[in-house]
Order: sequence, then C-alpha cells, then structure tokens
Amino acid sequence: MLETTWFFLWGLLWAIYFMLDGYDLGMGTLMPFIAKNDFERRVIYNAAGPFWDGNEVWLITAGGVTFAAFPLAYAVMFSGMYTALLLLLFALIVRGVSFEFRSKVADPRWRKTWDYCQIIGSFLPALLLGVAFANIFQGLPIRPMQGTYVIEGGILALLNPYGLAGGVLFVILFCYHGALWLTIRATGELQTRATVYAKNLWLAELIAIVLFLVFSAFATPLFNNYLANPVLFLVLVVPVAGLICSKIAQLRKKWWAAWFASCFVIVGCTFFGLVGIFPALLPSSLDPMWSITATNAGVSAASSPLTLKIMLTVVLIFLPFILAYQFWVYKKFSHPIYAGDKLEY
Repeated sequence: MLETTWFFLWGLLWAIYFMLDGYDLGMGTLMPFIAKNDFERRVIYNAAGPFWDGNEVWLITAGGVTFAAFPLAYAVMFSGMYTALLLLLFALIVRGVSFEFRSKVADPRWRKTWDYCQIIGSFLPALLLGVAFANIFQGLPIRPMQGTYVIEGGILALLNPYGLAGGVLFVILFCYHGALWLTIRATGELQTRATVYAKNLWLAELIAIVLFLVFSAFATPLFNNYLANPVLFLVLVVPVAGLICSKIAQLRKKWWAAWFASCFVIVGCTFFGLVGIFPALLPSSLDPMWSITATNAGVSAASSPLTLKIMLTVVLIFLPFILAYQFWVYKKFSHPIYAGDKLEY
C-alpha cells in the first residue's frame, strides 16, 4: 500500500513540475517567434522571472523522491539515461544563468547570446523530458546484470520514433501553456500575438495528443491496464475536459481560466501514462519480469516501509505550506507587465 501511494505521489510531483515549469519553458521556446524587439523579450524574461526557480524546485523534489522512495529505479534510470540527463542539466543551467546575466550589459551581442541560451535551455529540456517519459511509457531495454539492472543502448536508442513523438508532444504542450501565460502577463502587441499563437497551438495540441494516443495503442502496452479495467478510462476525462474548457475560455477571453484548464491537460496526460505503466516505474521492453516496479519487493525497488512512512509524514506536514507559499507568489507577482514598468530582468 505504501509503495502504491508513493508511486502516485511520485507521478504527482512530476505532473506538478510539468504544469509549473512547462509554461516558462514554453515561453522560452516561443521567444524567437513571438517577441519582435528587446522590450518584448524582456517581458518574456520578467513573465517567468519571479517563478522559474521555484518551479524547478518541483523537479528537484521529483528526483529526490525517486532517489529516496525507489532507489533502484533512480540508480537504473540515472545510469541508463546518463547522457540525456546531463544534457537536460546543462540546458537548465545555461537557462538559469541567462535570467541573471542577460540584462547586466546593454550590448546587443551580449543580450543576443543569452537569448540563445534561454531558447536552447527551454526547448531542449521540453524535448528531452518528453523523449524520456515516452521511452518509459514504451518500455526500456532493461536486463539484469551482476545483481542489478542496466538499460541497453545510449541516447541514440532513446531517439526512436515513439520517443521523438513524446518529445514533440511535450514541446507543443509547453508552448501552448507558455502562450497562455503570456496572454495573462503581457500587454499590447505581444499579448495580441500571444493570443494568436495560443489559438493555433490549441489545435496543434489536440492533433498531437490524438496522434500520440493512436501511436501508443500500437507501439506500447499502455492500454493494457485500461482494457483490463475499463473504469480507468475515466483518467482521460481530465485532459479531454481540460482541452475543451481551455478552448471555451479562449473564446471568452478568460485567459486565467484557459491557463488553468491547460494545467489539467498536462496533469491528465502525465497520469494517463503513469496509470498505463502501473505498477512499473521502469518497464522492461525485453521481458516484463525484468521491469522495475513499485511493488515488487523481490528487486528491492522501494525503500523500507519505515522510510516510506517517515517520508509520507513529512510530505503531509510540509506540502500544504509549500503550496500556500507558491499560491502567494503567483497571486503577488502575476500582474500584467506594461511599457514603462521597471523590469528586473
């Protein structure tokens, strides 16, 4: 029971990370297309500025929970995907530095350099996260070796058609999420442009989700759990309702509502995959018996019951405080940015 609880808490932390950091990764990816001058680029930086580092705390938390609750899964994932995860880390580093350095010097070449870092540091994590999770959904070439498990192949093996489809899906999800955030925080021509991008990206997101679901039916065992327990198809109600509500809110120019609905799309898509692979954390495409699961004590995938109980107690105590703090930050700093405002970044 504790392992199952932590499996879904682990998934929830990843979903929260995608939901929160997704929009600023999306804005950075869209920046070369949507921002036409230096002021508009600065608006994008400042639209993410008060939030991006707090958003990335959820990535650290998700990684920490993987390490503490499921150490075997952590070890296998971080060794087998070492190159991809290093690329993700370096991309996030240069992106973080760009926030701090970009406006320190007024030289256009200096600013353009950091703009490239922001763009690459936003696009690459979105793509790599999608590739990584799509490969997990599809199953990784995991096999036992010398008392532990290894993932065969390197980063090129991850760049298979289904993995790349997951990467494209994540990029589109995050770009749509980011365009909606700009409709909330930007003003003037940039906001107008953001609304156009949001409308077009909604259709792209719909098409990408449908194609990914069809691809999943043929390339993965994701639907096995759903077919065995048809009530689980209710999970798909969340992203479908989110898509519909987001479009309705767009038409009514209720941008906050559209953004919140987009949050449900991202969370729903994440849990669609997690429910599909449960109880496996890292399914093996070579032999299901070699999958690393949350409940299979035979491979010692999960920590001891005492560790899981202590961690659960800590989460139940401190998570409400973290959520309350982040709610306050968003309420305090989510006002529109106007020409003439003093911009920090």
